[in-house]
Amino acid sequence: MKIATFNINGIKARIEALPAWLDAATPDVALLQEIKSVDDGFPREIFEERGYNVETHGQKGFNGVAILSKRPLEDVTRGLPGDASDEQARWIEATVMGEHRALRLCGLYLPNGNPAPGPKYDYKLAWMERLYTRARALLATEEPVLLGGDYNIIPQDEDAARPDAWREDALARPESRAAFRRILNLGFTEAFRARVQGPGHYTFWDYQAGAWNKNDGIRIDHFLLSPQAADLMTDCGIDRDIRGHDKPSDHVPLWVEIDA
Repeated sequence: MKIATFNINGIKARIEALPAWLDAATPDVALLQEIKSVDDGFPREIFEERGYNVETHGQKGFNGVAILSKRPLEDVTRGLPGDASDEQARWIEATVMGEHRALRLCGLYLPNGNPAPGPKYDYKLAWMERLYTRARALLATEEPVLLGGDYNIIPQDEDAARPDAWREDALARPESRAAFRRILNLGFTEAFRARVQGPGHYTFWDYQAGAWNKNDGIRIDHFLLSPQAADLMTDCGIDRDIRGHDKPSDHVPLWVEIDA
């Protein structure tokens, strides 16, 4: 089963590019972030006619996550537990049924947190504490679990073309990296780094200052796999080239293949 995560930076802006990528890459499941649409406004028919089941957790003009799946989805839940007052649409979970087993998929859009320090950074760290709690609970099920999405975290210096430029940014501050490692150290496998080592691998290039042409990128989209899911992983990669296509998102898809 091929599962991808893709921050599309607005469904309206990607109304042609996203279906084109789906047709070419043919993922069984796509976790989407920043759909920037209310649920009723999401153009689900475009994806349903391609054989995808569509589940969304939308928000007008901001944030928003979705799951597209060619396989049945069960037990869909929306919103990261731990703060009933949080109105930002950043988390969606579902169980997808494979040929041999079920997988619990969590699609997430972790807060950016800038400017840091400040209230937005406090929200980011608090959200990551809630993510830690939820991740620990999911591990306790001892089932295959995948946490995929835009984490807005540059885990290490090698994950940025110019690491010094990000020292004080919320994506790379020590507190952010420590919170990410704390989740990882619960027992998750970071899928891409389990397959590919070394610098020069990115999932985001800013629209400004010719970042794409200079390959001035960062790696902030990740899959974390529970031990049961990591045992099933057969491959993981980045669809880098679509950043150079017409009307691209500033992110590109990351995908993982699971023997499910």
